Amino acid sequence: MNLQDLSQHAHAGHIDALNLISIEGGIYLLEAHMDGRVHPLNDGKGKTLHLRSVEHAREMLTDMPPIPFHLVHAVVHDEMCGMQDGTQNVLRVPISFISSW
Repeated sequence: MNLQDLSQHAHAGHIDALNLISIEGGIYLLEAHMDGRVHPLNDGKGKTLHLRSVEHAREMLTDMPPIPFHLVHAVVHDEMCGMQDGTQNVLRVPISFISSW
């Protein structure tokens, strides 16, 4: 799904939620939840879209209607000590489309 597809689906009310996933190294990935499936955002050429920050994501999503939007981090302890077998713990924090600056 590219940004134009995301906008069309969001305005049609088909997007259930957006997750901005924080990856080690200051990389953020955006994924849309629609129809029980996860759709990573791509650059229109099929490559995963890498964002620089939460603010960068907000700038890209300025015309989106209200949708649940979360910042998702792996649990720091798991990152520092290594993942155990089983489910991965994540921290999901609701964030706003509007900057608090």
